[in-house]
Amino acid sequence: HVQLVESGGGSVQAGGSLRLSCVASRLTSYYSTYCMAWFRQAPGKEHEGVATIRSDGSTSYADSVKGRFTISKDNARRTLYLQMNSLEPEDTAMYYCAARKCFAAEYNYWGQGTQVTVS
Repeated sequence: HVQLVESGGGSVQAGGSLRLSCVASRLTSYYSTYCMAWFRQAPGKEHEGVATIRSDGSTSYADSVKGRFTISKDNARRTLYLQMNSLEPEDTAMYYCAARKCFAAEYNYWGQGTQVTVS
């Protein structure tokens, strides 16, 4: 089945930047046909959608990250990115990459997560 592996998390001071990456493998069709997303979950908080990117490249963001985060993908490298700027302590969470066929209702492929800590 599809595997997603995130990297790029770490500890950073408020106002700093991080770039998360998510490499996909064992795909059942072209990477470009998948809709991809980043989610996050902080301790004691609900799972939250952060940003999405569809097969046509269109994007959407949670209000809390608009103007600070940018989602992008490299189809040739089968890699999803999340550029995070002006990080705030409230951004501290485990960040997960997710994928679905764009015709599917839910994200059914998930990575193991990468921790982001902002102090």
